[in-house]
Amino acid sequence: MADDTVSASSNMDMEDRVSHLEQRLQLQEDEIQLLKAALADALRRLGYCEEHNQGMQPGGSHAGRRPLATTGSAAPTKVRQLLQALPSRPLSNGYVQQKRLLSSPSSPKKEVLQSIKRKSMSTEQLTLVRREMAAESRSRTTSSSSSSGGKSKSKECTLNAEDGYVRMFLRGRPVTMHIPDQQRESYSIDQKVALPDHKLKLQWVYGYRGRDCRSNLYLLPTGEIVYFNASVVVLYNTEEQQQRHYLGHNDDVKCLSVHPDMVTIATGQVAGNSKDGKLLAPHVRVWDSVSLNTLHVLGMGVFDRAVTCVAFSKSNGGTFLCAVDDANDHILSVWNWQKEKQLADVKCSNDSVLAAVFHPMDTNLIVTCGKSHINFWTMEGNTLTKRQGLFEKHEKPKYVLCVAFAENGDAITGDSSGNIYIWAKGGNRISQVVSGAHEGGIFSVCVLKDGTMVSGGGKDRKVVLWDHDYRKQSEMEVGDSFGPVRALAEGKPGELFIGTTKNAIIRAAFPDTLTPIVQGHTDELWGLDIHPSMEQFVTCSQDKQVHLWDTNSHQPLWSKTIEDPGRSAGFHPSGAVLAVGTMTGRWLVLDTDTRDLVSMHTDGNEIISNVKYSPDGNFLAVASHDNFVYIYAVTENGRKYSRVGKCTGHSSFVTHLDWSKDSKYLVTNSGDYEILFWEASNGKHVTNMDTVRNLEWSTSTCTLAFNTFGIWPDGADGTDINAVCRSHDGSLLASADDFGKVHLFSFPCSQPRAPSLEYGGHSSHVTNVAFLHDNSHLISTGGKDTSILQWVVA
Repeated sequence: MADDTVSASSNMDMEDRVSHLEQRLQLQEDEIQLLKAALADALRRLGYCEEHNQGMQPGGSHAGRRPLATTGSAAPTKVRQLLQALPSRPLSNGYVQQKRLLSSPSSPKKEVLQSIKRKSMSTEQLTLVRREMAAESRSRTTSSSSSSGGKSKSKECTLNAEDGYVRMFLRGRPVTMHIPDQQRESYSIDQKVALPDHKLKLQWVYGYRGRDCRSNLYLLPTGEIVYFNASVVVLYNTEEQQQRHYLGHNDDVKCLSVHPDMVTIATGQVAGNSKDGKLLAPHVRVWDSVSLNTLHVLGMGVFDRAVTCVAFSKSNGGTFLCAVDDANDHILSVWNWQKEKQLADVKCSNDSVLAAVFHPMDTNLIVTCGKSHINFWTMEGNTLTKRQGLFEKHEKPKYVLCVAFAENGDAITGDSSGNIYIWAKGGNRISQVVSGAHEGGIFSVCVLKDGTMVSGGGKDRKVVLWDHDYRKQSEMEVGDSFGPVRALAEGKPGELFIGTTKNAIIRAAFPDTLTPIVQGHTDELWGLDIHPSMEQFVTCSQDKQVHLWDTNSHQPLWSKTIEDPGRSAGFHPSGAVLAVGTMTGRWLVLDTDTRDLVSMHTDGNEIISNVKYSPDGNFLAVASHDNFVYIYAVTENGRKYSRVGKCTGHSSFVTHLDWSKDSKYLVTNSGDYEILFWEASNGKHVTNMDTVRNLEWSTSTCTLAFNTFGIWPDGADGTDINAVCRSHDGSLLASADDFGKVHLFSFPCSQPRAPSLEYGGHSSHVTNVAFLHDNSHLISTGGKDTSILQWVVA
């Protein structure tokens, strides 16, 4: 398994290109679908006008005004033929379509990711492509969209005061939002909105990036362990249960090194794109772990793709720093980091480079390793000279996975075949072999202060202690739920910290003490909901894990493996049960105390994007990517379910939904920017806006609504914002966007392009946000970065 994981990266370039083309093709198909819908509306209106004119002629009958969605028999034959071949759906909100056309396979770009078996790019490259496409789409939208006629204009947004609605445009499509009667007289589209009275401060980062990074776990003299997740470097004091955070990066952090002074830290990041399409260059940041101040920034405009290896020199007081760029040539560069001056660089390897470290006794010697190689580099002036490691009679591994140094200066490597090789100091030949040290790959080797060594295995998940002569002394096995060993760090005497490929960190001691201190998800994360009365929240992910978290201990109260990838979650108002929606159309109900399965149902075979109980707990709405919302009556305190309605009317997948406070109505958004209303008792579509205009809503999670539409920035393409949530006191609104940002607005947010406070930390699209029941904290979830961030509302 370890070999497969590493070898996949060697084919990354071809997969990148294929995935890039697939993403662009999907985006183009989506744009064509939207153009068809716009053309359909134009043809429909033309047909109606011709019918109307014929009805007004002598001998004709005028039936009066009717919805444009209806095509009469008097419409011209050519128009009828075109209409039959195009989406039968008006662009304004409120009418039910004649047939369903758009479903999730033709949804906006990020739904390309719904097939979890499909080959994809690495996280940072996928994020880069997503952002490039979003920037291009916004550019097209900005240049082509124009405001429609109205009585008051504000660029692309218009107000019709007479009929009481605001109309905005997303990708050229009009979205109509009706103003409550009590605000119609006072509402002005040009009114200035103040920034929120509160701010967010990052308090806790859940998870660790072990799935695809190495050598990224260290213990500092302060008693803190340092590691990273998403774009945040975490300094976690395990005794005091406190975290501090370095927030200098603006995209995925991929590597970390601690200076010999044990205070200065270097971290490297990937390339990316900002929301305005500007390049976020990969670089190395050198910073102070006490003050968290950035000291130096290296390599802006020098690195190409991502900095995947970084290390300080040891023997000269840490004056030099080496780094490896994950570009095609895997350039190894050496820097005087205090002067921010590059001293030398060289093409390191055609294949992946997994580690680069300075020799602890020779400032001018650097060791790199990776696919089928280990190289010893000597630096003379601005030149790096390579000597290849010679395996001679010994088995040459497919990958040399890690390197460390013994007290006497010998290099120690672990490889994909499970062997440990010792390379004599100053040479490039093997002097000693420990064959079959592990079953499968050895991802980490750590030499302890007393000169003994520990090694961590992939396939066998074992941590082995070796004496000075490389004889096995003891071993322990990490549980399968935590995954193979990825990184090892020495803690206090007799203590180890183990980072795993399932994004966990474990405090361990021989012979068999293993205590998880950091846990997280391992695949794309969307599902989030808050306990109605306790400091708890639930998450579910495509890794098929459901976690119930405690916000005080920052640990899962329980975890449960389900059969299908998870997508959405929702608590019953009593807190006794919670519903989980999956990627396959199945949804299930779990007991919150025991995690036992209470009920399981299937509606369609597509993504269940939302599961939400009514405020009185008597109904459950299940929103699907098959364009329907299924309504269930709930009895026996959330333990019995019977379907009472099916909301039929959306022409694209359902994205968000909210319940009215009286539990009688639902409002939903869809992938083609519709806003539709429904009766809860039977799923009947409500077309009379006077019925729902003045309703009070229990939650505000719909991104398209009168009280939330101000979250949309200029040129938004309709997929830039993934989630929104109102605080329970009705004063704040938080949004999650595609560019790794959480935004905080004042509520209501009913003015175009409302001002907000912006917070970074995630490195992928932020998929969800939710306030705790007492509004004291905000929880946000990352998609591809799989992280959960807990923010204090101050």
